[in-house]
Amino acid sequence: MEKRYLIKPFLTKNYPIIDYGKGIFLYDKDGNEFLDGSSGAVTANIGHGNEDIIDAMHAQSKKISFVYRSQFTNEPAEKLAKVLSDLAPGSLNWSFFVNSGTEAIETAMKVALQHWQEKQKPEKQVFISRRLSYHGITIGALSLSGFITRRERFEPLLENYPSLSPPYCYRCPFHSTYPKCHLQCAEELEDIIERIGAKYIAAFVAEPIIGAAGGAISPPNGYYQKVKEICNRYNILFIADEVMTGMGRTGKMFAIEHWGIIPDIMAIGKGLSGGYAPIAATLISDEVMEPIEKGSNVIMSGHTFSANPQSCATALAVVHYTLKNKIIEEVKAKGELLMKKLAPLNKRFSFIGDVRGKGLLIGVEFVENIRLKKPYPRTWNVTQLVIDHAYEVGLLLYPAASGQNGLDNNGILIAPPLTITEKEIDLLVERFAKALISTEQSLTQLERS
Repeated sequence: MEKRYLIKPFLTKNYPIIDYGKGIFLYDKDGNEFLDGSSGAVTANIGHGNEDIIDAMHAQSKKISFVYRSQFTNEPAEKLAKVLSDLAPGSLNWSFFVNSGTEAIETAMKVALQHWQEKQKPEKQVFISRRLSYHGITIGALSLSGFITRRERFEPLLENYPSLSPPYCYRCPFHSTYPKCHLQCAEELEDIIERIGAKYIAAFVAEPIIGAAGGAISPPNGYYQKVKEICNRYNILFIADEVMTGMGRTGKMFAIEHWGIIPDIMAIGKGLSGGYAPIAATLISDEVMEPIEKGSNVIMSGHTFSANPQSCATALAVVHYTLKNKIIEEVKAKGELLMKKLAPLNKRFSFIGDVRGKGLLIGVEFVENIRLKKPYPRTWNVTQLVIDHAYEVGLLLYPAASGQNGLDNNGILIAPPLTITEKEIDLLVERFAKALISTEQSLTQLERS
């Protein structure tokens, strides 16, 4: 094999070279077709090769592709901020544009700290987050993440923030069932606050629906209502990590809207540009910004490419395209159709333990024993088995952790572009079934060995 110089996720793996994409399909240099059943990294919300977006990118590139934010503002950034203000719930009217979801989370953390500093409460420095969570790969965002396998190499550098049990109804941390549980997973937040001391806590951070760290774990009704009430009562900010779930993925513009809750700060990314350009944003409420406006009048954060006009123009085109074509309005029905078509597979394959999620963010958890919910041995890495077999039949899926501590390799995410058609849903399920047949055979061989 020709020597390569690009560092890829697995250094010795021979990755195919992508050539082009169209709609929900990708094609490599050898002409192989892949149905993008995961929207890449749950990013390509409107599919690939969209001519409207390509035209908008080209038009902006003929004007200006880069300016530095401390020297100029630019029209695409101003317009995008206005659109997001109109779309976001409540008073989330301020946008800080960055390059990735991780940066959006770190900016949210910095803004939360600065908010309390400007209110003369600098001792509020602690963040509370949940086990089975993922908020990003840089040191600050990883400190928030309750994803053991992504943390373990860097533990000496990390804060130990994750402490709250996840709302994992399939494997309830309190060995109960909803609604008999009385939402103990939410009530636990109050215990943690009292143990630490509310006067030291800046914010609680959560993904409305847990993505890669848990496989589309969606909490029951009442969960976020109780969480927000507790945060308000103890004067703690609520930061919603909508990097994966935002921009229509779950059937609402923002997933937190399913529970009627308005966060104080929100991080978005991925679907904001649909993968056509690197961009993410931290959305901040008027109330959080007020003491900063009256105080230092400066948000102490920023990156060279923050509010980049090329990326902002791209994101603006994606948002306009999404709204114009009423794409989000169709996500709920498409998600229900996909779940309906996946249902027969639950009966056909005895190792499917749970299928969950909202809209077109669906998680599948595999188990060795359905009645006992017994996970497969971690060394079997069922997640990778399924992904590899899906790849063989031209279907791309996304890996997800599972199990009480997120250490079991038994989950995947199905999250196709929101533009997927009914016929393409049928094809996705057909290829997924073929992948599960091969997985079943591999599991039988492992059991015998």
